[in-house]
Amino acid sequence: MLMLPTALKIYLAIEPVDMRKQFNGLWTLATERLREDPRQGAAFIFGNKDRDRIKILYWDGTGSWIFAKRLEKGCFTWPQGSDAIKVSLAPEALTMLLAGIDLKDGCRKAWYER
Repeated sequence: MLMLPTALKIYLAIEPVDMRKQFNGLWTLATERLREDPRQGAAFIFGNKDRDRIKILYWDGTGSWIFAKRLEKGCFTWPQGSDAIKVSLAPEALTMLLAGIDLKDGCRKAWYER
């Protein structure tokens, strides 16, 4: 389980990303596509086309981290945002997203939908 500071800025990229990207590729996406500076201490969430995999890019002040998660069944559910490029999430929303809670409707997915 991730313990996230409450002041952490979290950005979710709406468009799918090639999951073969590593540190430099995700850093470039955060900088160029999302127009944010990763060195400002934010976490950036990227998902694949099927939304069954995500990677989180995070700068801790000394270096970059990449966290990855692959679902065996089901998919992650992105919240709807007004910006077509990214959505800003609260740390609690990221925790719910990683736990399989549907952020569109604000309810936990049924066991047969996971």
